[in-house]
Amino acid sequence: MIPIDPMIEDLELVVYAKDQPEYLPLPCRRGVEGTVVTCWKLSLGERLRIFLRGTVYITLLTFNRPLQPILCSLDKPETLRPDAPPAGKETK
Repeated sequence: MIPIDPMIEDLELVVYAKDQPEYLPLPCRRGVEGTVVTCWKLSLGERLRIFLRGTVYITLLTFNRPLQPILCSLDKPETLRPDAPPAGKETK
C-alpha cells in the first residue's frame, strides 16, 4: 500500500513526515475543523489478499494518548463540512 493524494479540492494538501526519513511521507487533505483524509493505493496482490481474506489491519501510534476517532471507507468522502448532515440524511 502506498499513500496518495486524496484529491479533495476543497481541502488543503498537507504532507505529514515530509522531512522525517524514518517515516513514509503521508500526503493528505486537511479541513479547517481538523478532519484529515488519507487515500491508499493497493497493489494487485494486496487487492487479491483483501478479496480472499476479507480483513484489513490498522495500526495507530497513540503514544499512550487517547485514541482519535477513525473512519475506514472505500468511498471518497462526499463532504467534510462540519455543518453537513450525516450521510443518508436530508435537510428540509
